[in-house]
Amino acid sequence: MKRRAAERRTQRRTGFAAALLVLVGGCATGPSLENRGEVTAPPGDSKNLVVGSAGFTESDLLAQMYALLLKKAGYGTRILSVANRELYEPALESGQIDVVPEYAATFADWLNAKKNGADASPVGSPDLDRTMKALRRLAAPRGLTVLDPGKAVDQNAFAVAASYAERHKLKTLSDLGRSGLRVSLAAGDECVQRPYCAPGLKKVYGIDITRVDPKGVGTTQAKKAVQGGQDQMVLTTSTDATLDNFGLVLLKDDKHLQNADYLVPVVNRSRAGSEGVAAALGRLNPVLTTEDLASMNEQVDSWRRLPQDVARAYLEDKGLL
Repeated sequence: MKRRAAERRTQRRTGFAAALLVLVGGCATGPSLENRGEVTAPPGDSKNLVVGSAGFTESDLLAQMYALLLKKAGYGTRILSVANRELYEPALESGQIDVVPEYAATFADWLNAKKNGADASPVGSPDLDRTMKALRRLAAPRGLTVLDPGKAVDQNAFAVAASYAERHKLKTLSDLGRSGLRVSLAAGDECVQRPYCAPGLKKVYGIDITRVDPKGVGTTQAKKAVQGGQDQMVLTTSTDATLDNFGLVLLKDDKHLQNADYLVPVVNRSRAGSEGVAAALGRLNPVLTTEDLASMNEQVDSWRRLPQDVARAYLEDKGLL
């Protein structure tokens, strides 16, 4: 379900991905699981760093901010945009990429599945501390260092029509559960089985989900279905900047059903594990909020501004450049 809302974010850089595939499949120059000595070596401090982006708007924005903050701290940087985690995570291990923006719970579960198989029990949870401990435990043997999370979180979220919320006095998912209203949910088809989607809404909140309408995660089609009353609720993400355009509002996840997908920088320890890199990227932590990120997403997706321009303007406005 939390596939970084793939249905909503379709911008992909296949050319870069193909190029990186050649690199990963060829001669890797950094640490790997086959060379454990590299993993335990002192943290590196390369002065020229490659910042990875997963190729959708939010990841592009974060990569641009990371690159600008590192440049401010005296590092040379370039950005490499790659379509998916299956490509950029091995490149991060090998040193082809030095730093990427990630999502704590999602990345923890991804590394866990990579180590223990697709059927491994999830280690990501709504508890940020527990999730970070699991993530760091899984990342360290791969030569990766997970830096501290900030305040911004991009997780699954549920929205209803503003008029519907006002009519039934709904502000939280608990309110919806107590209302006894029958709810058709616009979401991805996997929502039927995922514990933090339809089953979780029923179990944790007592919401009467009558069906899952398979229109995707946060897609225009799904939002229009709620706007028009065909469905009553839509699965989207907490940094979705387009809800106002459809007259929709988020209902608060007041019982913390969703996992702690806080934004975290992940670095290759042997090349970018230094205190200098951590300090440079850590300047963003007390500043960037979920609302800020949603606003920047909107500027790129709706206003057609370039991610690098939006990122620079934000950092300058916050006094970080």
